[in-house]
Amino acid sequence: METVTLDGVDRGLVHALHLDGRAPFSRIADVLGVSENTVARRYRRLRSAGVLRVVGAVDGVRLGYVSWTIRLRCTPDAASPLAAALARRPDTFWVHILSGGTEISCNAQARGEDERDALLLEKLPRTNRVLAMSAHSILRGFAGPDGWGGAVALSAKQAERLRPAPPDPGDEPIALAEDEHALLEPLSRDGRASYAELAASTGWSESTVKRRLEQLRRTGILVYQLEIPPAALGYRAEARLWMSVRPSDLVSVAETLAGHPEILFVAVTTGATNLVAVVACRDSADLYRYLTERVSPLDAVHTVETAPVVRTVKRSGTPLPLRSL
Repeated sequence: METVTLDGVDRGLVHALHLDGRAPFSRIADVLGVSENTVARRYRRLRSAGVLRVVGAVDGVRLGYVSWTIRLRCTPDAASPLAAALARRPDTFWVHILSGGTEISCNAQARGEDERDALLLEKLPRTNRVLAMSAHSILRGFAGPDGWGGAVALSAKQAERLRPAPPDPGDEPIALAEDEHALLEPLSRDGRASYAELAASTGWSESTVKRRLEQLRRTGILVYQLEIPPAALGYRAEARLWMSVRPSDLVSVAETLAGHPEILFVAVTTGATNLVAVVACRDSADLYRYLTERVSPLDAVHTVETAPVVRTVKRSGTPLPLRSL
């Protein structure tokens, strides 16, 4: 991997793609006050160096999927191959190796009871180097990576010019047409794939590809996410937090955490702990300050278990060797 230092234009591009991963380079250039060629060149440089990529991801909630957060404790020699095997599955994301390399955490989206049981009751428990496993249903998310404050580099006025219109999902879960999987699969590798490339992979016309993409995004099924290791932006201490929170204050604590710029993800779950969060801090001292100055004053938080992220094997899209993964 190349060593890349991000300047002001790079950081503005990162924030722009964080807001809208498929925003035209011409629009980003206009907001940043540089040429379209400059934006395209910077993007290609960062993409080829493995610093960032845009992926198209499916919002499983809109499709009626159930999300799970999974913790595995395993023998030290098993963590890397087991994490890699989990990352290859199409139903997993955010696969992390934690602590001393003997624990793995990941999220999974089960499309139905059969998929859930196959993963949670059959495959993982029968892996002989898995020493312990817990799985908790994610009941509601309050913050995701798209709201992480560490990527902010543009003014509020600049950001507003790039922020896409919110989806209009409706109230009921909807089904994904079978032929739409052929469209979503290449987007999981490159969310900025051209209409011509997507037309070639699906056999559709470019106009059909464009129309289907707009429809999937409008209904909230398709979201574009920027994958960039926080370390590339100077945040070198990632950790997963499992919290036990007084039930009467669970929502207020989740909303408070969601407003913290350090938060990458926070959700209410089932299980012995009822709130899970992922934070990104500049270093271990900054993580210490976050835990002692931001989390500990919340009286409703009874316990916090902190597990540093040693390595991230997969984020939202297909596993690729991004920087610091």
